[in-house]
This record gives sequence, structure tokens and C-alpha cells, in this order.
Amino acid sequence: MITVVYAFLILFLLIPLITVFSKAFEKGWSSYLLAISHPDTLAAIKLTVFIVVVTLPLQMIFGVSAAWLITKFNFRGKRLLTTVMDLPFAVSPVIAGLVFVLLFGSNGLLGPWLMANGWKVIYSVPGMILATIFVTFPFIARELIPFMQHEGIQEEEASLTLGANGWKTFFFVTLPNIKWALFTVSSWPGQERLVNLVPCRLYQVIFEG
Repeated sequence: MITVVYAFLILFLLIPLITVFSKAFEKGWSSYLLAISHPDTLAAIKLTVFIVVVTLPLQMIFGVSAAWLITKFNFRGKRLLTTVMDLPFAVSPVIAGLVFVLLFGSNGLLGPWLMANGWKVIYSVPGMILATIFVTFPFIARELIPFMQHEGIQEEEASLTLGANGWKTFFFVTLPNIKWALFTVSSWPGQERLVNLVPCRLYQVIFEG
């Protein structure tokens, strides 16, 4: 069994990692540093950082709010909220992009009105932010829900019994209990989907000239 695990790690982790580094530095450090300092690469880094800074707090707010509602309260529409939250997992990013074009494109439903008022969404930073939020917003909530379900609601009930209101219960009981889980899961969306611009641009500079 251990042999199978080692073989899996070598085949799917070590060999691709070695290949990536060998390709990146096959033309030497000077070529790599030239690619890193290329104006297009620097622009991609700035754009990536900006999108992460804007979208990650919004994801955290939605993720924590949704997980808190789903795990701590019973209300009508709970299943609907869970279904809507899973929508980006069920819809292909290609289909999501097409929907954004149909909504915000120059010939779309809202595009002409937005452009008439000086708002450009498609093929611009606002469109990238909207698309990124859509494809990544369920991650934090989906990772927090099992953890918060395991924690239970006893501490929140005790806080409310002692006279604390809902906001105090959230900020002084719920949030401290999930802070490390939130810190961990909040980095995953960025690693998975928010930082694709830089490697794509580096590939173009190094391998395509």
C-alpha cells in the first residue's frame, strides 16, 4: 500500500513539479527574470492582486453569512439558499461566461443601458470581478458549513440566554470559534481560481515570445 502511495506521489506530484521548474528555467535565470519584469507580467500581477483584494472580502462576507444562517437557524427557503449557493458548481464556467455576455454585452439585456451611462462590464475589470465572484463564492460557505455544524449551537444558545443580542453572539461567540477555519478556507479560492492571470501571462512571455 505504501508503495502505491509513493508511486502516486511521484507520478502525479513530483514529476510534474520537476517538469514545471525545468521548463521555467531551461533558458536560464536571465530569461526568467526578464519575463517576470516584463510590463505585461507586471500589469497581470497588479490586476490579479486588485481582483483578489476586491473579491476575497466579499466572498468571506457571503460565505460566513450563508454558513451562519444554514447551520444556526431554521427558516423557510433554507433549501433554496443551499441550492442557489451550489449553482456555480453545477454550471460550467463557459456557460456562466456566455450568460454574462448575454446580460452585459453590447447587444445584451443590460449592456446598452450600462454603456449609455458610461459603465463597461464585459471585457473590463468590473466584468472580471463579477465573473470571479460568481465562480468562487460557494467555496468558503461550503467549507465552513460542516465545521459549524460540528460545533453545534449550544454556545450561541447560552449567549442568548445570558442576554446577548444576535450581533454580539456572532462577533464574540461564533466568529472566534471559526476564525482559524475561516483563515484556512479563505486562501483556497485564491489558489484555485483567482490567480490565473499571472501564470498565463508568464507562459505567453516565456514560451510564445
